Amino acid sequence: MPNPCPVIPRPAQFQPMPGSFLLSAETIISADQLDQWNAAYLRDQLSADTGITIPILEETNGQKSVIRLHLGGDQSILGHEGYTLTVTAGEIEIESPEPAGVFYGIQSLIQLVAPDTTAKHTIPACRITDHPRFAWRGFMLDEGRHFMGKETVLQLLDQMALQKLNVFHWHLTEDQGWRIEIKRYPKLTEIGSQRKGTSRGFRGKHDGIPHGGFYTQDEIREIVEYARLRHILVVPEIEFPGHSLAALAAYPELSCTGGPFEVCTHFGILPDLYCAGNEEVFTFLENVLDEILALFPSPYIHIGGDEAPKGRWKKCPKCQERIRAEGLKDENELQVYFTNRIAAYLAERGRRIIGWNQILGKGLDLSAIPQFWAFRKKDFLKALEAGHHGILSSYLEIYLDHSHALTPLSRAYRYEPVDPALSAEAAKRILGLEAPLWAEFVRSKARLDYQAYPRLPAYAETAWTPRELKDYPDFHARLEPFLARLRKMGVRHAPLNEAEPPRYKQWFGIFTIPQPQERDAPLPDN
Repeated sequence: MPNPCPVIPRPAQFQPMPGSFLLSAETIISADQLDQWNAAYLRDQLSADTGITIPILEETNGQKSVIRLHLGGDQSILGHEGYTLTVTAGEIEIESPEPAGVFYGIQSLIQLVAPDTTAKHTIPACRITDHPRFAWRGFMLDEGRHFMGKETVLQLLDQMALQKLNVFHWHLTEDQGWRIEIKRYPKLTEIGSQRKGTSRGFRGKHDGIPHGGFYTQDEIREIVEYARLRHILVVPEIEFPGHSLAALAAYPELSCTGGPFEVCTHFGILPDLYCAGNEEVFTFLENVLDEILALFPSPYIHIGGDEAPKGRWKKCPKCQERIRAEGLKDENELQVYFTNRIAAYLAERGRRIIGWNQILGKGLDLSAIPQFWAFRKKDFLKALEAGHHGILSSYLEIYLDHSHALTPLSRAYRYEPVDPALSAEAAKRILGLEAPLWAEFVRSKARLDYQAYPRLPAYAETAWTPRELKDYPDFHARLEPFLARLRKMGVRHAPLNEAEPPRYKQWFGIFTIPQPQERDAPLPDN
């Protein structure tokens, strides 16, 4: 028997009712003035799905087949992203206090449209009352390692919208590439966006095939606006003090040793980082951030902060002088000083920093938001108890670059972000969760799709659906029609099984690395 509610993520409340609504040439869309973009979006989606062009009219004029978008409802219950969706034989109404909620109601509606098997497009009568569990429902794309380009990002934003994901964390700088135009520092893209080749592993020879690319500021503005219209916040990540070799290759004077450096061709943790004792480093980062703030209206800026080895700082006279002058204990406190200084600069401009949980340390500014990925989870939980807000991206449970053998769909779905050790108050400070896709071994859109799907919808459901309503067999039943929709969007997802296809080698059972002769070969058909 088909699942009565095929929607992903599963709504908070779903009540089936007798009958159905028939989409036809007589159907119209009626919308509040503030919801005209939503109305046009719904019209275009339904036209693509059914071939029926549905007009948008201000007055219903007694029509008997109406889809009504309406701003209203109880915000104390629905919040700004919740909605009600009511389907009867003659009318569909989506109501929300704000346009974001109407938009999410539209995502549920388009999933309810029956497949075109009889040339009749029906929507089962029902009532949905829905709102998200978490405010932060994120996906992270690493383009520092492999540049994907504007069209891929726009497609990802459309896929995120369908899953009610609302944060696109964009990892734009790395040891292997700087991917965003900064007009004051042109060498960042002239030098930092290009590398000589790509290694197969974390060390060793590279393939000798140059790789590069970056986004112009005009392209960034276009993508940010495209995301905004879909109620997706774009959070840029500009990494420091470590994972910064691409920037140091362009401006070696910002390092402790002075270089020279090349943009890295292999992956891993590298010794060179920004010099914390050099005032020019802070001038450089502030100038870069000024241009970043002009491009991204996000209240949050991600600064990375992970995997920053302290060996260079220990030997650097300038860094040691900074430690003495600031009364710091050691190099770990020097990183906290570094982070707090940038946090203060951004706070003056109305922004907050996010960093991977390795930014945590004695004296870290309370406004800083740690994002947990791995190691010393107790410190992350203590930070939540102490008043920090936090984001969950657990390394072994939610990383999309990991093999399907290590993180099968069932394990992905059963991930629970709220640790039972947390107090009720600290648990409220969890903003939500985010699924990262690191791109060391993801060099194409096809590989990106294969790694992300079908696991990303599982994380989307965890972020949206009340915990008590999660049910893996039910999710699995809803997944196939959802994946069929993704296939129509051009997504090449992994097969719906628990094991990695044998032609992909496992690296320590964690990463999926295509063999050299297979890198440009098509992935298995879905």
